[in-house]
Amino acid sequence: MRPAKSLTQRIDKLKSHLQQENPMLVEVVDYYRQLDKIGYQTGILTPEESFANRISWWPLVSVLGTFSAGKSSFINSWLGMKLQQTGNQAVDDKFTVISYSRDEEVRTLPGLALDADPRFPFYQISEEIERVSQGEGGRIDSYLQLKTCHCEQLKGKILIDSPGFDADAQRSAILKISDHIIDLSDLVIVFFDARHPEPGAMQDTLEHLVRSTVERNDANKFMFVLNQIDVTAHDDNLEEVVAAWQKAIAQTGLTAGAFFCIYNEDVAVDIPSETVRERYQARRDRDLRAIVERVDQVGVERIYRIIGSLENTANQIEQKWMPKIAQLFKRYRKRVLISDAALLAVAAAAALGVGALVGGVTELAAMLTGSWIGLGALALIHVGVLWLHFRMRKWHADVMLKRLKRAGENTAVLNGFRKNTHFAHSVIPGSLIGWRRSARKRLAKIREVADGFVQTLNDRFTNPSGESEAS
Repeated sequence: MRPAKSLTQRIDKLKSHLQQENPMLVEVVDYYRQLDKIGYQTGILTPEESFANRISWWPLVSVLGTFSAGKSSFINSWLGMKLQQTGNQAVDDKFTVISYSRDEEVRTLPGLALDADPRFPFYQISEEIERVSQGEGGRIDSYLQLKTCHCEQLKGKILIDSPGFDADAQRSAILKISDHIIDLSDLVIVFFDARHPEPGAMQDTLEHLVRSTVERNDANKFMFVLNQIDVTAHDDNLEEVVAAWQKAIAQTGLTAGAFFCIYNEDVAVDIPSETVRERYQARRDRDLRAIVERVDQVGVERIYRIIGSLENTANQIEQKWMPKIAQLFKRYRKRVLISDAALLAVAAAAALGVGALVGGVTELAAMLTGSWIGLGALALIHVGVLWLHFRMRKWHADVMLKRLKRAGENTAVLNGFRKNTHFAHSVIPGSLIGWRRSARKRLAKIREVADGFVQTLNDRFTNPSGESEAS
């Protein structure tokens, strides 16, 4: 199986762009293509898919959270310009992708500009939306928009401002896009509103934004921001409010969630006590500086993430997906063989019955093999048994696939299982298509190369020996 021509062209364009921006990543793309080859051979990838398309090759910062939590205000402050609308009510119900432009004029483009452009992290997201919310995939402009602005801060980065999570309308599609964003992002900044000190009211939001991070190997890319903390100054109870939110996060299973506390001084409440005001300002300045520093570092983190994803995907194939497919195929094979045994038993019983009618098994065999009519009858019986065999195989595969889909099984596993249950693949050997020793050797090589890339990156940013370049 080969990748679609359009996919090959897109990856070639990606390499061309990276050649100008970061030549080191050009070689990384080639190793993603090696992963793709294994994916096509084993069936875990379709010809229209590539592991290289499952990550963002540009530094991606996502700002998520509830309505009126100050997401847009933070973005405007970081950009140094009023790009996003702000307000106490829902002011924007779309995901806004913000990208740098040489043009001085700010432009707002429809969601189609993102859905049809493989350079952005929402390429063909309409298909994903359609899967979870039928009929909504064609309304991509209702969910996404692209804003371009001439801001030096944005160079080399993509910023995403999300709608609030506490909206019930179109919830499935919004959550699907949110999951997609979280997977691709280098940094996820989650905003909560300190003016609503009862985190229990936001439990659904916490469940979705936090619970999925517990088992992630990149959970450190999440920053939780408690905004508008100035409202707690009157009672001087910031520590209690923060503790309440940390407890709410801990209840979702994440015990290491740290909150950064900030507020917008332009719209802050008056803090009469100078001592309290200075303490709150110091906390805000420290935390805001930490957030901005993380945003500025996403370019470096992006390279590590891409290389880490290369190694992680290789591990997923060998340690998770293929063993799962093997387990499912073994179960499927057992069911097929039991069906075949029952089918042969029925066929044998029918033959014995016919033999009894014509005077015994010997007479029946002589009748079948002693004439063209008999040979034709044998051929028909053979074809009928084969037809029933393949029908039963398809039925078992379809039943298992439906159950796996309902259980939310990974797409790679579903694709691989589907390929191995194709009628052209025999169930007798019990081996998986494309999963040979050579494939495992290539995966080991990819992991080794990924470690080498990381060491090269470390040499750029660290110098444990303390020796000079010349020495």
